Amino acid sequence: MGITNPNFYPHITTTSFSSTPYYLDPSVPLVPFSTARIFNTSSFTYTFPVSTGPKFLRLYFYPATYSNLNVNQSFFSVSSNGFSLLTNFRALQAASYLAKTRSDAGFSGPQIPHFVKEFLIYVNDSKTLYVMFSPSPNSYAFINGIEIVSVPENLYFNAKTPKYVNQYSGPIIDNSTALENIYRLNMGGGQVSDNYDTAMYRSWYPDNNYIFGAASGVTWVYDDPIMYTTDTPNYTARELVYQTQRSMGSVADKYNLTWILTQEVDLFYWTRGSGYPVFKDYIVFVNDPDIDGRRSKHDLWLSLHPTGKSKYPDAYLNGLEVFKLSMDRDLSSPNPELRPGHPMPRPATKGIKKTPPYATIIGGVGGCLVLLSALLLIVLLRKRLAKLYSTTYNQPSRSQISSDATLPSYRCQRFTVKEIRTATDEFNDNCIIGSGGFGKVYKGYIDNNTTAVAIKRLNSLSSQGFHEFWTEIAFLSKLRHVHLVSMIGYCEDKGEMILVYDYLAHGTLREHLYNTNARHLSWKRHLDICIGAAKGLHYLHSCGKRAIIHRDVKSTNILLDENWVAKVSDFGLSKLGSKDPTKTHVSTTVKGSFGYIDPEYCRTKQLTEKSDVYSFGVVLFEVLCARPAIVQWVRDEQVNLAEWGKSCYRKGTLHEIIDPKLCGEIAPGCLRKFGEVASSCLHEKGSERPAMEDVVWGLEFAFELQEAAEKMDGHDTMS
Repeated sequence: MGITNPNFYPHITTTSFSSTPYYLDPSVPLVPFSTARIFNTSSFTYTFPVSTGPKFLRLYFYPATYSNLNVNQSFFSVSSNGFSLLTNFRALQAASYLAKTRSDAGFSGPQIPHFVKEFLIYVNDSKTLYVMFSPSPNSYAFINGIEIVSVPENLYFNAKTPKYVNQYSGPIIDNSTALENIYRLNMGGGQVSDNYDTAMYRSWYPDNNYIFGAASGVTWVYDDPIMYTTDTPNYTARELVYQTQRSMGSVADKYNLTWILTQEVDLFYWTRGSGYPVFKDYIVFVNDPDIDGRRSKHDLWLSLHPTGKSKYPDAYLNGLEVFKLSMDRDLSSPNPELRPGHPMPRPATKGIKKTPPYATIIGGVGGCLVLLSALLLIVLLRKRLAKLYSTTYNQPSRSQISSDATLPSYRCQRFTVKEIRTATDEFNDNCIIGSGGFGKVYKGYIDNNTTAVAIKRLNSLSSQGFHEFWTEIAFLSKLRHVHLVSMIGYCEDKGEMILVYDYLAHGTLREHLYNTNARHLSWKRHLDICIGAAKGLHYLHSCGKRAIIHRDVKSTNILLDENWVAKVSDFGLSKLGSKDPTKTHVSTTVKGSFGYIDPEYCRTKQLTEKSDVYSFGVVLFEVLCARPAIVQWVRDEQVNLAEWGKSCYRKGTLHEIIDPKLCGEIAPGCLRKFGEVASSCLHEKGSERPAMEDVVWGLEFAFELQEAAEKMDGHDTMS
């Protein structure tokens, strides 16, 4: 089905009328924008008989003056088959934002452009697609055209589960999910209208105006026919999309080609070494914090670069589709914020200067469906975020942090880039002591080379951005505990974001569990480290009126000082508990590290202190078994350490899975108690898990059982 005149298929007809725009810009197509249907009394529903399966639903808008109605007063909501698509939507404001976005990107066009909102809805056995328009009070709704197109069953829905970036799994996109298209780009090529080949009427637009900086790479054209496969059918994208690409070329040794691919992939393995096309799906969360009481828009960044292991010194991409996924059957978002200095243009009237036609690009934020990609959120507006966190967490402002020396609990020095460069010998690679998603960690010296420090330098392309940077400062500038890593200061200067901590000589707990060259630690030392980490988490949960929930407890975030004292680190994802004492949770987007995340939190989006307890239970089994939380290449029942550990504890076979280096060291009574504590942390229901205070007690009891057993055997060691 193509573009439909909205006068057809009405379910309710008493509250609508058709109208024509007072003035139609000559560059705007007559179909479907020369007419509109107006709803100005109550909700109006279209009822479309369709086949079962996924459908593109495209809504066409041209904000103009209709029947002397003031388009500035048009606010309305749109829903379809139980999904909220638009809420209190203001088409004129969306068009104005789009006009500014296009202007910034170099496109030309009328001041108030026409535009399309494209959604993907799965129609069930009812074989009916409903589209309801609901005017806001004292307002009206309008629509210029509706297009409904059938989509192959497994292209977007019910296909292989896409994974979250940096993780091994993701949600199933089925008939309980709706999607909104945000971008559809043809890398290295021109505009492609997708009609006759795949019959889905998709339009792919050039990527030229979305390349970041000077690193535009090289565009190539592949003239031979594309050899489609059963895994990549011909309807995934037209040949013209697969035949053009943007590769890195000469920029490979200097830049990332930026549209941030954190996975290492073998393109020749994917394409079977024979030039077959391939497409891959990934999902990324985009945070949406309130900024001064408003919700803000964010940029999505996508970068490609060959890995150091690659024999082929290039990276390339042919096409990109970006979709927003519904949450709780809701796709709606706030009307776009107009920047100061860019007032709302007047609706289309006579006298608007004619300008050439231009491509329709719809901006926004979302998840992604890509040929070969992964996405990274870069959060802008650092100053406003700093204000947000100082307000939200009742923390001192940045100026207070750096200058208020009378408050020792706020000890947080502000460094200049020059001081940091001196401390790290100009970020010398020889000073690197670690790395992660945030970037590199250097060992440096301050105070005239008398004090060793750890310096964490945020990579500008990191998945941990401004949000995590200021969260870390907000919490650690206030918290002081023997089992929490201490922050010395930070640097926000000349585009750098750097955190400075006490240097902890023995690195991370994970290094000592898996590094075969690391010093062997006794079981009692393992226990003591676990107890220290548990005490640090208990302090977070109980140190104030509102609990601090770490949200990323794992073995790499437990550091060890020169005396093997455990220190909990990395508070970039931490959240405060509810202000309301009657509530036991805060509702928030799921974040954390795969294999450690509380499954109840994943299901409900409700974060509690017991979510940290679950993650710590995984760490306990990790300490016992010296293996990662997730291992893909083992038998199914052993892939997930949490489930495997619980199963072995229930069966009484826990002794069979312990770290071989610890065999013969662990007293049976201590092992039983340790297994009981770890297993209790991993209850499916958070309410059945112990508090961290009880975990500390249980581990201390296990330590006493170990000591008692060693004294009976005539030795007492802790090395």
